[in-house]
Amino acid sequence: MLHRSQRPPHPPQLAPSPDRLTPGRDITHQHFKAGDQVIVLKGVMAGELWGESMSVVTPSWHTPTDEDGWRLRNPTGGQQTFVTAHPRYLIHLGTACPDCLIYLRAIERSVLPAFAAREDLVDCGWYTTTDLGQIVHVADRGAAR
Repeated sequence: MLHRSQRPPHPPQLAPSPDRLTPGRDITHQHFKAGDQVIVLKGVMAGELWGESMSVVTPSWHTPTDEDGWRLRNPTGGQQTFVTAHPRYLIHLGTACPDCLIYLRAIERSVLPAFAAREDLVDCGWYTTTDLGQIVHVADRGAAR
């Protein structure tokens, strides 16, 4: 299950939880293209993963990882309307993409059991956004590749 949220209905509770899958995800820049709808997973709500859905706009260098990334547009604006993210942070929405579905199911298996009894909105603390509008996974923070 996946809860696609443009903006959380109320402020999430921060509950740092390890994400050992995303840092090792082997996904190339070419996997996504301008116009794709994607989600950046942020946490859990009522037994489902939730995150921010965005549109892929254009290639953009992802400075924190020193690799090719994508400029994304958040249709609700949020803290920033445009951000840049590494491809391994993204999951396709609205398409039956096998690579993204495999990754999504693996994240569900590793994260959801820890929050099975919670109904509130939980931010797992996997990402932060830099002052330069770069989404950074905690495993990538401060280290260029």
